[in-house]
Amino acid sequence: MTHQDERAGLLLALAGFALFTIGDTITKSMAGQWSPIAVAALRFAMGAVALGAFLAGREGWQAFRPANPWLQVARGASLAMATVGFFCAVFLMPLTVAISIAFISPAFAALLSGPLLGEKVRRMTWVAVAIAFIGVLVILRPNLLELGWPALLPLVTALGMSLLVISNRAAAGQGSSLSMQFFVAAGAATVLIVASAIGAASGIAMLAVDMPDWTVVLRCALVAVTGTTGHWLIYLGTTRAGASTIAPTTYVQLITASAMGWLAFGNMPDLVTLAGAAIIIGAGLLLWWDGRQLASTRVR
Repeated sequence: MTHQDERAGLLLALAGFALFTIGDTITKSMAGQWSPIAVAALRFAMGAVALGAFLAGREGWQAFRPANPWLQVARGASLAMATVGFFCAVFLMPLTVAISIAFISPAFAALLSGPLLGEKVRRMTWVAVAIAFIGVLVILRPNLLELGWPALLPLVTALGMSLLVISNRAAAGQGSSLSMQFFVAAGAATVLIVASAIGAASGIAMLAVDMPDWTVVLRCALVAVTGTTGHWLIYLGTTRAGASTIAPTTYVQLITASAMGWLAFGNMPDLVTLAGAAIIIGAGLLLWWDGRQLASTRVR
């Protein structure tokens, strides 16, 4: 790997994560206009259709047969869980708060890799998880008093994302990157369509589903484009610079979320949120550093 490749990989990953935040901002702009679950369902349905068309054209119809169907179901359900938690959260709270709490997902993934993948949970992992939870409590305390239980929604997102990471690791090598993207999008869309119907039948005003305005449909399409493009850019960045190199770039989302939240909605993060986010990011970087140390030890 050359220095030029590493720099290009980092720039691609930064652009990908920044696109995620643009999509999150567009999602928040639909608050109160349609059910957040329906927004998520339409976003992933559009993404699945587009990815399916690409997959059929490049690899043929045989690519639509997964090696392990139930594992692909688990991936889709995990992504659906994360998306419902996050979309509902950004409808109810500032973007920076929702993203900051969701950053605890690497700690969840490290912790759950023991019982779910049979990996040994290292002592440093426990330390990082404890630090991350302190950061979450710092952010949650004022928001929990103001919002009540909905303030916990980003934790649902973090748990869903950690389960997705673990199921992705279990599914490694079972198909091309394009087929893996299609399976997870199609699985998430299926789960979210069912969840959207249940939400509409629940009588909860926030989850009501009627005919959306054309601008809502357009914005869902934009979120699908930014999300799919973001994943593609991060994938390209990973192939050039390596996963361990680009991992810390995910935290650029906090910077872009703060900027977008201020510019689009007038929400400036307070010192408590920034302090909690800094603690959570510190825990994530500690996990990343420990992982690199472990990898270098194995190489020797």
